[in-house]
Amino acid sequence: MRIIARIHNDLKTKFGLPRQSGLAPSLVSHIVFESEFRNPDALRGLEGFSHIWLIWEFSESIPGNNDGNGRESWSPTVRPPRLGGNRRLGVFATRSPFRPNPIGLSCVRLEGIDLDSPRGPVMTVSGADLMDGTPIFDIKPYLPGVDSHPEALDGFVGERPQRLLEVEIPADVLAELSPRLDSRQLSALREILAQDPRPAYHDDPSRIYTLEYAGLEIRFRCDGHTATVVGFE
Repeated sequence: MRIIARIHNDLKTKFGLPRQSGLAPSLVSHIVFESEFRNPDALRGLEGFSHIWLIWEFSESIPGNNDGNGRESWSPTVRPPRLGGNRRLGVFATRSPFRPNPIGLSCVRLEGIDLDSPRGPVMTVSGADLMDGTPIFDIKPYLPGVDSHPEALDGFVGERPQRLLEVEIPADVLAELSPRLDSRQLSALREILAQDPRPAYHDDPSRIYTLEYAGLEIRFRCDGHTATVVGFE
């Protein structure tokens, strides 16, 4: 498959990425097409849709593979973080990035399309769970009449409903952050931290974590059900 575009946003590393699309709706990303696909006609009619599907590559989770033909090896079972990382399930029953073929699927909100950008058509989307630079293979419109199934079962995901963390940014830290991040970026930061980006097996309230976000290194710690931003560089 050919890469048609790449996504660009404030998340430069895997740490802190929302575990699913839509969990950080304030996170804005821009989709920039590769030169071969910078044809406005390819997007004709897409402006009428509120959401789109992105088909993309788990490009940062392919160890030792240089030929683009998938993984050198794969495991039939994985440990979903949702279950604390201590229970194995079949890879095809999860959305783990460690798959025979490293392909991701995400539904995002289409915020707008700039057809006159110097980089060709640029799409603005929100709620993506892709890190900066992720390759995109295809874009398709989301069709609520056939893509939405309210009666669908949620399998093991429903066994352990996710509890969001309370996010605290002390007034002195917020005063320093506000000139560096706009209101939407601050909202996205809160949404990202609320999802608890730590590995499932980490539970040390004294440990300081660093999240690379919007050109800053955000430092935070988690104590119980609260994530507190303690500073940034």
